[in-house]
Amino acid sequence: MKRRKILQHLAAAIPAIGLSRLARAAAATAQRRLEPMATGPFSPDWASLTAFQTPDWFRNAKFGIWAHWGPQCEPEYGDWYARGMYIEGSPAYKYHEQKYGHPSKFGFKDVIRRWRGERWDPDALVGLYKQAGARYFVALANHHDNFDLYDSKYQAEWNSTRMGPRKDLIDGWSKAARRHGLRFGVSVHASHAWTWYGTARLADRDGPSAGVPYDGKLQSADGKGTWWEGLDPQDLYAQNHPQSARAADPAAIHQQWGWGAGSAIPDQTYCDKFYNRTVDLINAYDPDLVYFDDTAFPLWPVSDVGLRIAAHMYNRSIARQGKLEAVINGKVLDPVQRTTMVWDIERGQSNEIEPLPWQTCTCIGNWHYQRELYEKKSYKSAKTVVHTLIDVVSKNGNLLLSVPVRGNGTIDEQEHAIVEEIGNWMALNGEGIYDTRPWSVFGEGPGMEKAAPLSAQGFNEGKNQPFTPADIRFTTKGGAVYAFVMAWPADGKVVIKSMGGASPYLKQRIARVELLGPGSVLPFEQTADGLHLTLPSNEPALSYAVALKIS
Repeated sequence: MKRRKILQHLAAAIPAIGLSRLARAAAATAQRRLEPMATGPFSPDWASLTAFQTPDWFRNAKFGIWAHWGPQCEPEYGDWYARGMYIEGSPAYKYHEQKYGHPSKFGFKDVIRRWRGERWDPDALVGLYKQAGARYFVALANHHDNFDLYDSKYQAEWNSTRMGPRKDLIDGWSKAARRHGLRFGVSVHASHAWTWYGTARLADRDGPSAGVPYDGKLQSADGKGTWWEGLDPQDLYAQNHPQSARAADPAAIHQQWGWGAGSAIPDQTYCDKFYNRTVDLINAYDPDLVYFDDTAFPLWPVSDVGLRIAAHMYNRSIARQGKLEAVINGKVLDPVQRTTMVWDIERGQSNEIEPLPWQTCTCIGNWHYQRELYEKKSYKSAKTVVHTLIDVVSKNGNLLLSVPVRGNGTIDEQEHAIVEEIGNWMALNGEGIYDTRPWSVFGEGPGMEKAAPLSAQGFNEGKNQPFTPADIRFTTKGGAVYAFVMAWPADGKVVIKSMGGASPYLKQRIARVELLGPGSVLPFEQTADGLHLTLPSNEPALSYAVALKIS
């Protein structure tokens, strides 16, 4: 839907009851201790935020790399460890009990204490990512585990400067990114701790520890004589409230992600703390991008804190830079919401050219480091990453790629090799990626048939048929069209049907075709049914996707 039509329907899209509730909330804000919201043209409501325009730096960058690194990487057992370890009988529970002990005695707070990150070298990692072709870098600021990875004013005890590595990780990452000339972003996931940690207050149903509560309901008074004496575990676990429905059901949290289906609703104190933590993060580290792992904005629709954070970030950007240079990512957006931020699709891709810039986020392994994938050599290949990047860029999108970091702060040699290979491919073909825009069509070929639909946050990744030499993806800039052949043809012959003499997409006949990388000028024939050309006889390295510059 085009922006003008979206704005025309805006009044119908936002219920009046929602506006009145937000107005009451705004009036009450003045009576609470909140970080000031930057003033400017943006107000904390959907109608005002539709004035957002994606800045050119983001549209031109195309490729970012993400360090999704925090204390859940310490066990090296994959994503959502701090929730799964409290689900009796789950793989994470069994692993935790074997490695650390029963979760009633050794909870996630103790995992945090164990985490050191002793070999973390942000400058070396970000330097490697720049060589791989990344134009922006994103670091995890907190996850659903509610532990801040920076010198947090509002999560003052449970942050990485006070325990674990005892370092300001966001400060280290941001300085490294800017030293290497990359735009810097942070990802914020902590809004869901309220429900996500619900498993930490359960207990075993069977066995020798049946009925013994896990540590998720411990209070500060329970810490006398322990390593955490004087700390309040509830500042981490946030479980001083009624339990969500079906807390022991692993599927329930996904159904409750938008704060429905029996979810416990966060109170005002929790929402205010999240607002303050996030505004403090923005003010202290000045990120170009904030990625929210939420449906629309954090805590929406039970709170307006996400709207206020967005208005603050946009107004602050304008005040500091003279124009809007800030980007916010959100998920599962309706047409109005897509005009207020950049839509992020998790582990998936759109099946069409989107009218507004968007992003896909994916990972070469699991979001938090999982050693099993290394041992089984199960990472995404550089080829898969490159194919994803090309497909996304052809449809007006960016790719944000997570490279999992080990608990000690390093990446393993398999990951290093994948990142290096991506960089080698980008060095040859990046001209057709950076600063481009979609062409008249995004592509052609059998890979476009029966494309897998998006589901929830995305999740159609890997569900389409593999690319063949007949699959082509297009980008354009500066009067040239870049055609990416998504596999090397055995006979060296390529036919691009969308560029035939009778094609409605061409305004003039083709004069020159060049193979990026070697710069070879290729022989071709343009007939009514397509552009026919012959590739060099010697198949080059990294030929799983080659770029043709067509003038």
